[in-house]
Amino acid sequence: MNTEKTTHFGFEDVPVRDKARRVAAVFDSVAPRYDLMNDLMSAGLHRVWKAFTVALAGVRPGFKVLDIASGTGDLARAFARQVGEAGMVVSTDINASMLREGRTRLEDAGLCVPAAQCDAERLPFADASFDRVTVAFGLRNMTHKERALAEFQRVLKPGGKLMVLEFSRPWEPLRGAYDWYSFKVLPRLGSMVAGDADSYRYLAESIRKHPDQATLKTMMEDAGFSQVHWHNLTAGVVALHIGVKI
Repeated sequence: MNTEKTTHFGFEDVPVRDKARRVAAVFDSVAPRYDLMNDLMSAGLHRVWKAFTVALAGVRPGFKVLDIASGTGDLARAFARQVGEAGMVVSTDINASMLREGRTRLEDAGLCVPAAQCDAERLPFADASFDRVTVAFGLRNMTHKERALAEFQRVLKPGGKLMVLEFSRPWEPLRGAYDWYSFKVLPRLGSMVAGDADSYRYLAESIRKHPDQATLKTMMEDAGFSQVHWHNLTAGVVALHIGVKI
């Protein structure tokens, strides 16, 4: 009898030990065209969602910000301009290809942002190190979300905020069209633009396996966050969850 623990990789059940490797392969594949595909997939709306996140983060000069699953560095770039010389932004990603893309874009923007390749479930930072922790479109790819949320809470200073921007459960009347786009159009776009339909099929499936708005709120509260609330964006296609460390 096979008693090995499994988890989801999209709609597929895989051994827990295999998920990180499978997710890494997806992002190794999509990294070179990640920004272009984001623009195509969201009709450019991902930039609006991120700008909304930056606006609500309330980052001030001197703040220390940790951007988890930083990808190509959109949030890190915005925060680096806000914290000034007295502050610091740290960009992290578990995937070396994505981290490399992000560092290149940050350097091209004339910004020096420390970067660390690390697992969000085991962050290499001291307790109470940051004023803000942000993660945009990365939480759903983490194997043990509860562990990751606990780590985010650990490294935040008391009074610090966690900002989680992630695909979520859209308004009911939109779900049919949203599913059609996700499973028919998105893989075809991935094939034409990035030469990889399977990775974009996984990304669509991973959204369906991610907790909905209310469930993620409860998970954040269980991890020790207070004042947890969310903002639905684009009829709930995306939600921004915010929690405060007591």
